[in-house]
Amino acid sequence: MSKKIRRRGFLAGCGAALSLPLLESVVFTDRKARAAGESAVFTVFFKQGNGVQQARGSEPERFWPRELGPISPSILRDQNGDRAVSVLADHGDRLLLVRGLDMPYPTGSCGHARGLAQLLTCAPVLVGDKDARASHESVDYFIARNCNEGGAPPLHFAAGPVEGNYVSGTLSYRGNNDPFPAQNNPYAAYIDLFGDGTPMLEDQLAVQRRSVNDLVRTELNELLGSAQLGEADKRRLRDHLDFIRDIEVRMCEALPDGAVMRMQEVRDALTDNDTRPEIMRIFMDITAVAFACGLNRSAALQMGQGNDATRYYVDGVRQNTYHRISHRIDSDGGEGPPIPNADVLHHEIDKIHAGMFLHLLDRLTMYTGPGGGDLLEDTVAVWCNDLSNGPPHAINGMPFVIAGSGGGFLRTGQYVDQGGQTHNKLMNTIISAHGLTNGSGGFYDSFGDDSLERGVLTDLLA
Repeated sequence: MSKKIRRRGFLAGCGAALSLPLLESVVFTDRKARAAGESAVFTVFFKQGNGVQQARGSEPERFWPRELGPISPSILRDQNGDRAVSVLADHGDRLLLVRGLDMPYPTGSCGHARGLAQLLTCAPVLVGDKDARASHESVDYFIARNCNEGGAPPLHFAAGPVEGNYVSGTLSYRGNNDPFPAQNNPYAAYIDLFGDGTPMLEDQLAVQRRSVNDLVRTELNELLGSAQLGEADKRRLRDHLDFIRDIEVRMCEALPDGAVMRMQEVRDALTDNDTRPEIMRIFMDITAVAFACGLNRSAALQMGQGNDATRYYVDGVRQNTYHRISHRIDSDGGEGPPIPNADVLHHEIDKIHAGMFLHLLDRLTMYTGPGGGDLLEDTVAVWCNDLSNGPPHAINGMPFVIAGSGGGFLRTGQYVDQGGQTHNKLMNTIISAHGLTNGSGGFYDSFGDDSLERGVLTDLLA
């Protein structure tokens, strides 16, 4: 019979478990499990800025598939290869593409700030322009508070500057006018998670490419030699340690000099334009490992500042800022010379973000989830946006690309239109996937502002 031990006690008692995957030979008790016999669920939101290039006015459709209904790898690859979502074709039967959802509150004079503030909160935006704030807890924080052990906060990571931005909002909120700051230093996030809060010695941190796992080698060898572990778990553990080492090596190589382990010592590089995509991928790696270890159930990842001004590379050429491309003019305001082929450039940048999301999905499939399949099966991974398109920066027809079924809760392999329903119902659906219920024991149905219509999106349910 499997031995049951508490996860936190296991972490404290054996340093080797600082970055353990879920092992079939070890069963962890969890007071936040969905229900008897059901496995844990994880949710990660990946936020792109500035809308996507979908059909609007004279601009043709380049984002969504051509037809609603079933989707599969072949449908995305062969019939919709020119659409941005085709980048995700390998996971086509595990995708749930949701269009036709609206954010309910006007964006005023700065759509970026106000769209960002209500994206995960589904609540009115407090008075403000570029410094708009949300009036409600965000869904990532709500899930973490209700599902993490001890109500620990979610992971909140940002690739790029988190201070001094024109749009000073944040993706995650602890409550009314209470933003939850993002971490933009991957190494600091890694040590905080996998160092279990224990500071590492300065000389240890200075050793380039030395694995955190090396610091607990004795404990790791004892664990690998345990009779409690089956051969499959031992192979999984060895593969996992190789993966952790890969993360650390790439954390070094992400910086310009290629040999600095302590990313927090080079703050300028963390916000440099050309490091941002790689830093986001590192954050995705860390998120996948944290989920696999059961260290957190919820994460919010933001690419670039609020109105992402990253200059992406298209066909090897560094382009104008993404924010200006989304305006279609060489200006951060409403007037300026047109940017040639800006709609096509926006489409190419959508594909870059799709590639980042693909990286996250691929990483989640590397781990066995608590339900017995891969970790993606037990996850609801959401690629979302603070606006629906470039011009006019609307909030109707918001794009939501979901991967993973949340342990079988969602019906994947589908492209659906929700006909203008408010997006709080999507958040209710995701919350319900975690096994959280309303006062009557039914699906959770009241996230966001009290004025919004309650309910879940039944079209999305398995």
